[in-house]
This record gives sequence, C-alpha cells and structure tokens, in this order.
Amino acid sequence: MSNWTFPGVRRSVPTSDLPQAAVLVPLYPDGDEVRVVLTKRPMTMPTHAGHLAFPGGRPDEEDEDAVATALREAHEEMGIVPESVQLLGFLEPIHTVEFSLYVVPVVGRLPENPSFVPSEREVDKVLLPTLASLSNEKQWRFEMWKGRRVWFFELEGELLWGATATMTRRLLGLEV
Repeated sequence: MSNWTFPGVRRSVPTSDLPQAAVLVPLYPDGDEVRVVLTKRPMTMPTHAGHLAFPGGRPDEEDEDAVATALREAHEEMGIVPESVQLLGFLEPIHTVEFSLYVVPVVGRLPENPSFVPSEREVDKVLLPTLASLSNEKQWRFEMWKGRRVWFFELEGELLWGATATMTRRLLGLEV
C-alpha cells in the first residue's frame, strides 16, 4: 500500500442534484501497514446510534462541497486538522436507509501517528483496523435484505455493517 492507490477510489468529485452528506475515510501509515479510522457512534445519536462509521454528517450552509463537509465533521468528531489531510479521491456515493441524503465518501491520507481528540458527544469508541485485516474475505459475511446484499465484519467486539461496510469494501476493491 506504499503507493497509496486503492481500487475503489476515483479522482473525480461526485456530482448530483440530490442533497449530499459526506464522510471522511481517514487512512494513515503505521509502519508497513495502512490503518483506517472508524468510530462507534453513541447510543444517544439521533441517527445510526451505536453503529461503526467514518467521521461525517450533513452539510452546513458554509460548507462549499462534500470535501468541506467531510473535513469539518472529521475535525468536530475526531479533532482531525483539515489542513493535515491529503485528499486521495472519492468512493461512489451511497444511500443509507436512515439518512435521506446521499453520502459522499471522501478518502484522505493523514500523517503518520495522527493525534485524535474524539468528541464525547459524537464518539463512543475509536477503532483503528489495518486495511490488510479488513481485506480478509474469510472474515466477511453477508445477508440478503429486501433483495440487497448487506455486509458484516466483526471488529474488536463490534459489528461493522451496512453503508460503512459497503464503503470499506469499495475502498478495498472487494465485491459489493
């Protein structure tokens, strides 16, 4: 992963007439590994309570685009300094069941040994799996829900599933 290219990442900014939320898919080097930053949302959150997710959310009026939304939200939720993020590209936007907006996954590289300051209100737990561990197809399973494949991955006693699991699989170039 030293060249920092990923099968599911494209350079072009997704465009749509539909309202868009955004998440940052934060990646960072850890020796020979690449880690991804996931958060567990508190049970008190109005949407996706208790789910594993990338930092992100709905756009604010001052957000210029999906990148601005993703960087602002990552700063609010995890203390990630927007200027420290190297934009790598985008994953295909995804619609979630609970969210009335399309979610644009913005992929960014963080510096080595990033420092995080999780928001107590928005983050219950931080998980930092390696991409190599998430690439292990034997660890993934799926169920069919209303004709759609829903992916699941057990991670540190938590369950990665739904939209975030689909985004993760797209990042890795795994079948969705």
